[in-house]
Amino acid sequence: MHRRRHLVLGSAAAFGAAAAPATLSRPAIAQGAAGNWPNQPVRLIVPFAAGGPTDVPARLIADELSKILPQRVVVENRTGSGVVIGTEAVAKAPKDGYTVLYTTIAHSVLPALFPRLSFNPVADFTPVVLVGQIPMILMVNKDLPAQTLPDLIRLFRENPGKYDYASSGNGGAVHLATELFLRQAGGLRVNHIPYRGSAAAMPDVLNGRVPMIVDVAASALPFVQRGELRGLAISTRERASFAPDIPTFIEGGVPGYEAYTWHMMLVPAGTPQPVVQALNAAVNRVLQQEPIRRRLTELTMQLASDTTPEGAARWMRSEMDKWGAIIREAGITVN
Repeated sequence: MHRRRHLVLGSAAAFGAAAAPATLSRPAIAQGAAGNWPNQPVRLIVPFAAGGPTDVPARLIADELSKILPQRVVVENRTGSGVVIGTEAVAKAPKDGYTVLYTTIAHSVLPALFPRLSFNPVADFTPVVLVGQIPMILMVNKDLPAQTLPDLIRLFRENPGKYDYASSGNGGAVHLATELFLRQAGGLRVNHIPYRGSAAAMPDVLNGRVPMIVDVAASALPFVQRGELRGLAISTRERASFAPDIPTFIEGGVPGYEAYTWHMMLVPAGTPQPVVQALNAAVNRVLQQEPIRRRLTELTMQLASDTTPEGAARWMRSEMDKWGAIIREAGITVN
């Protein structure tokens, strides 16, 4: 776990130099190496609920793709068994570029959490593009006697097993990011209290029943900005522009700590490579648009530095290795 920096946005180990996105026009998409793809609507499967933090960026990108491609990109929310139902639908779809998966870090933990799936999360998919990463913020109840991350680490170290932390559920990004922190901070013993989503956990964090949570920045930041919770650390390598007053975990004495959820598009393995390249180029064209970049930044997303299919594949492999190890070490299971 220490042989590389975790979740590095521009690490040479995780990414090569980002390739320049292809310049694309509607005729080039329709008549180039990808043949006549797309000549029918493209389904973008989102294995999360409509209106949620994954669905919103997916729809934003789909709307812009519909303006670039000769056919519409239609978002379809397929939820159930975490992300399994929606992901399975894409794995078993025709390999023609008309069914695309828009997913998150949840995909990278499927092999470790669900060893008996009806599909292979690696072999049955081809990564198309890593859209971006969303960092985490560690927050504590204001009555907890810890003003800084070093204070919190000292408090936990001096009181092993006394305190609890909340998460959005077993095996989720919030749970994994917290377990990574506890291990990298020296093996701190803090009890895990899982909830059905971060929103369900917040009342108990606000009233101090469970004094700590690490949550995705988009959800966490309003609580810190309103002064309802104390933000002690953010999981980026350097301080985030949208939260400049929150120190990083690295500043707080946890060397190399980084953790993110992230958004990626994948297609069924065996999809023709020209189609993969055409879809990648179209998404890159969307991500180059300043209004889109600004909106994604407002959603606390940091756009990926390598948006090639190869970069997405490297990122996925590194994430599966990293979080698989954490799941095994912590003995994390899901019901």
